[in-house]
Order: sequence, then C-alpha cells, then structure tokens
Amino acid sequence: MNAILIAVLLAAAPAARTIELAVTTKGFEPEKVELKKGEPVHLVVTRKTDSTCATEIVIKDLGIKKELPLNKAVAIDFTPQKSGEISYVCGMDMIGGRLLVQ
Repeated sequence: MNAILIAVLLAAAPAARTIELAVTTKGFEPEKVELKKGEPVHLVVTRKTDSTCATEIVIKDLGIKKELPLNKAVAIDFTPQKSGEISYVCGMDMIGGRLLVQ
C-alpha cells in the first residue's frame, strides 16, 4: 500500500525546472533568474574561470553553501516556498545575483 501511495505522490509532484548558472569573469550569469513559488528548482552552477573569487555559492535564505570546483557542474535542488527575492553571493560576499520568486 505504501508503494502505491509513494508512486501517486511522485506522479503528482511537479518536475524540477533546470536552471544553469555560470561563473565567468563577469560574475554569475545570468545575474537574475525568475522562479515560481512552489516549483522545484534544479540549479546547476559551473565555474568557468579561475579569475574570480566566486569559488563557492552561498544562498543564505535557503541555508545553502556549496564549493564550485573549476569546470565542474554543481547541482543545487530546492523549492522556493515564498514569493520575493532570494540573493546568492560568492563566499566573500562580493559577487552575486538574485532569484526572483513570483
């Protein structure tokens, strides 16, 4: 019975939206991303340069802090629960961007 319930819940769950972020010499690109409240997000961050202090990403509002190894995709999965703006920054709080949740 539990297996059936789990299957039904998984089938009803919305698919995660994949968003790719790159760390370049210009910073995080794109700098601004629009999201929907309650929509699961699969954020894939790839640092493409060594000429940056953005060797990690910090999303304080979500309690997320991840290292960003050079040329390796790092996946971050979350579901925004409220509308508004979620900021993300590098570990030194110098380079960042915004997730705009509708």
